[in-house]
Amino acid sequence: MRDLIARALLSLLRLLLPAEGRHSAEPPATQPVSTPAPVSPWSSPWTAPSAQEVREIFRDEQMRHLPAPQRERSYAAAFARIGVDYDHPTMPLGSIVRRGRVAA
Repeated sequence: MRDLIARALLSLLRLLLPAEGRHSAEPPATQPVSTPAPVSPWSSPWTAPSAQEVREIFRDEQMRHLPAPQRERSYAAAFARIGVDYDHPTMPLGSIVRRGRVAA
């Protein structure tokens, strides 16, 4: 009977007086770091131009008769008017820039 009472008192003391120092059962409690919830890209509205706006820019009859470099500049200006950075030229820049031979 004494063993049963001793074990009960020992478990009660462990609950009331937590261990400290090298042999503590649990590490000291720290406050959990709260991580922000991930934001869905679908929660914000669409900010790019619609397909209809882009088609109107590329199908403009006045721009079709311009030389290629001027047509690209016109496309870039049209996109700038609607607030979009035009960074995908429709013609390769190598056709504009001619490299001469470099004397070594």
